[in-house]
Amino acid sequence: MPLSILFDIYYHLRAWAVWRLHSAPRQHAQRVRHIQEQVREWKKEGSKRYMCTGRPGWLTVSLRVGKYKKTHKNIMINLMDVLEVDSERKVVRVEPLVTMGQLTAHLNPMGWTIPVVPELDDLTVGGLIMGTGIESSSHIYGLFQHTCVAYELVLADGSLVRCSPTENSDLFYAVPWSCGTLGFLVAAEIKMIPAKKYVKIHYQPVRGLQKICEKFTEESKKKENSFVEGLMYSLDEAVIMTGVLTDEAEQSKVNRIGNYYKPWFFKHVEKYLKADRTGVEYIPSRHYYHRHTRSIFWELQDIIPFGNNPVFRYLFGWMVPPKISLLKLTQGEAIRKLYEQHHVVQDMLVPMKSLEKSIQTFHVDLNVYPIWLCPFILPNNPGMVHPKGNEAELYVDIGAYGEPKSKQFEARASMRQMEKFVRSVHG
Repeated sequence: MPLSILFDIYYHLRAWAVWRLHSAPRQHAQRVRHIQEQVREWKKEGSKRYMCTGRPGWLTVSLRVGKYKKTHKNIMINLMDVLEVDSERKVVRVEPLVTMGQLTAHLNPMGWTIPVVPELDDLTVGGLIMGTGIESSSHIYGLFQHTCVAYELVLADGSLVRCSPTENSDLFYAVPWSCGTLGFLVAAEIKMIPAKKYVKIHYQPVRGLQKICEKFTEESKKKENSFVEGLMYSLDEAVIMTGVLTDEAEQSKVNRIGNYYKPWFFKHVEKYLKADRTGVEYIPSRHYYHRHTRSIFWELQDIIPFGNNPVFRYLFGWMVPPKISLLKLTQGEAIRKLYEQHHVVQDMLVPMKSLEKSIQTFHVDLNVYPIWLCPFILPNNPGMVHPKGNEAELYVDIGAYGEPKSKQFEARASMRQMEKFVRSVHG
């Protein structure tokens, strides 16, 4: 935990210095040329091994540590700065290792934010584009990649290419979900929207699986909801949350949920379920965007079981959460195997019409709670992932994070079974 704080301080000071000196745009071209030189050197050597980014595997947010880094040609990509905020075009240009925490801290004071802000501070732009990213505003804006307007990549021949819906469009639509197989991302342009001070959030406990699915689907279709999210605490108990961006707030109902001494967000939400009452709060926007960061959704209760205790929060909460990357770096082989065999971090993206059947499948195969529900609109764009029909379709991300309680859970076999189910419903 103390190491995580030092890690954060270093990166905050570095980002502040770069911003004050305006050095990022000047150094960007030079850094990209260095990447191109490394790729051309690889070609001269005969292209004998695959290439991959030189970023160590332990630094990623994913719980797995990829072994391929040891056998592939590592290309060093030191690109972690916000390059330009274009208020006229409403676009921010960033390098791939810019994190969500860094980006919102940079944009919010200027009165801007991005439409889709995936919750965890340490998620990077590159990972969210090459993989995927989602937020409770995705029922309006789609996935993270749907808010991007251009990418810049260094290809396997060392050339630098810009792609957008009108320029090299085949490459533009192929980049999302490609996991870095088409080129090295060196910059991205992302849409911006005006930021507001608060999110007015409404908590609605719902009981009964059918009612939960009906209520969640109904709220997800309402464009007047800026945010829609569901937390399921058992097969037939959930809290559905809807939020609206606003500049005005009733001060008595303001909840700065991101403060270090506050209860973890999912525990705070559970109080409405236990009391069986609805509620309205005003959460500062940046606190809302990163509401699941302090407890890493609910993963931290397995790492620090007493972490939500008021005494711990007040004395040590300012050091939470520990960096996932540092946890990976310091864990032994036995702990790593334990995580691989008895722990899941899985998101299944399925059509909204399959929500009830999907939750039942999750319950039988995994039995992990809470379950995260997040709606998103999937546009009928070219590329790897699109709806089955010819029109945009409402989907839902069902996230299971934790230790499966299902007696029949067996890591590899259970995951293959889940994947088979997801394919069967066109997820």
